[in-house]
Amino acid sequence: MRSPSFKDWLGAARLRTLPLALSSIILAGFLAAYKGFFNWSIFILAFCTTVSLQVLSNFANDYGDSQNGADSKERVGPARAVQAGVISQKQMLGAVKLFVLISLLLGLGLIYIAFGGFTTNFFIFLSIGISAILAAYFYTAGSRPYGYVGFGDLSVFIFFGLVGVLGSYFLYSQSFESDIILPAIACGLLATGVLNINNIRDLESDQAAGKHTIPVKLGRKKAILYHWALLLGSIFCTIFFVKSQENISLYYLISFPLILLNGFQVSKNPNPDPYLKTLALTSLAYVVLLGLSLTH
Repeated sequence: MRSPSFKDWLGAARLRTLPLALSSIILAGFLAAYKGFFNWSIFILAFCTTVSLQVLSNFANDYGDSQNGADSKERVGPARAVQAGVISQKQMLGAVKLFVLISLLLGLGLIYIAFGGFTTNFFIFLSIGISAILAAYFYTAGSRPYGYVGFGDLSVFIFFGLVGVLGSYFLYSQSFESDIILPAIACGLLATGVLNINNIRDLESDQAAGKHTIPVKLGRKKAILYHWALLLGSIFCTIFFVKSQENISLYYLISFPLILLNGFQVSKNPNPDPYLKTLALTSLAYVVLLGLSLTH
């Protein structure tokens, strides 16, 4: 087997997933700026840590699905590197270990700078960071991957929403404010929507591989209703949040038609794959527009 090229590794890293992963970090930065706590050092380190964790997650997903048979010829989405034979399982596992180390080092630097030393908060966030690394690996890898029993949605909601937004905001402010729970929930619901499109697309191949995602458990029709619940939930959370604030611009309203459009597109098309990317980009647009509404 030939050595994988840089292009092969770049493809396996699936950089197209980064906008969604970074949405919660960007939203937390806007919220911190709105509340007067923003710090560029924290933002840059949080940004880099999130990129590393997402690449780790993508490598681990590629490795785990190849082990468990989910990446078969019947799979509808883009071919994975191990499935395609351009990267071996051993090489991919090595890359996973490398990005575990990179993520850990970046995370340690982030929380040390945020808290100014080895404080109680430092160790609390260290445990959260280790949990994020474990969640990235065991989603599809290991003997009992939780993504195969329908817990992927919950993990995405927690780490791309609650932890991503509330945790990152705490790094800036070292305080918890209840009003930002709503945008954190909205961000998590949109991220879960992206995963749901992925799982609707892969419904048949996942079912054949014994991967019991939410769409496999619900069936396509109910999975689409679930998708609508995620999208509408994000809109309602945003409306309730904005109503609780003062002097908010209306830029955020631009994102609502884009979110609703995704629901109609997924509902009407047998293959929802093209709308996975659009919802990921819509999620990024949503956090930027909401952030601009808060800060301008």
